[in-house]
Amino acid sequence: MSLARKEIEVIVRMEPHILNRPVWDALSTRQSQFAVGGVWARRFSPDIGPLASARDDTPESLSALAELVPAAGNIILLQADPIKLPRGMIAVETGFGVQMVLDRLVPSNSEIDNRIEPLGDKDVTEMVALAKLTKPGPFETGTPRLSQFWGIKENGRLAAMAGERMQHSGHSEISGVCSHPDFRGRGFARALSAAVAKQIIARGEVPYLHSYSANTSAIHLYESLGFQIRCKMYAAVLARS
Repeated sequence: MSLARKEIEVIVRMEPHILNRPVWDALSTRQSQFAVGGVWARRFSPDIGPLASARDDTPESLSALAELVPAAGNIILLQADPIKLPRGMIAVETGFGVQMVLDRLVPSNSEIDNRIEPLGDKDVTEMVALAKLTKPGPFETGTPRLSQFWGIKENGRLAAMAGERMQHSGHSEISGVCSHPDFRGRGFARALSAAVAKQIIARGEVPYLHSYSANTSAIHLYESLGFQIRCKMYAAVLARS
């Protein structure tokens, strides 16, 4: 099966529908303490990032979603359903991604595992800089509040990192996976992704993640770890018109 077909295919063995609108589910359940909004639409606190979601596509939900868009900023939507724009909003950028769910983790015996270390407050500036450089997805100074992030350092420099972002009943998302261009090709991203997946599994949860559809190298890496594409994801950056 070609990757192009995988990008649009919904795997027959569907995971729970809570992952179709992962931002809404996370902010309505396990991560409600990080939410801004109400019963119709919610977004992460601005210091964490711009991810937002309406509960559904009813007029009430779309209107509430529009109210979450800052006057001089934007929000980002990520969902399995085609995106409907609230009145008065424009999509300044759109794209497609894939949502991948772990089927069975491929064992890792990498010596790199011994170099993985927890990242803390003293690392936040470098973590944000690495995320801005490599663009694995939204990452702000408050993002590390969501979970423990892990990294690998080279001569004191942060070479790669990964952690968890959205959490649900029975599922947790691996996110922020990135490597500095100076240190790519050394297996750091793979080792970190596997390490975070192991922690999620140890809690009795299923790891999942998102990738840009065009990032075929990342998709192949995650498939080599045992992840399968669950569904296509729609993404859009919304701003006021």
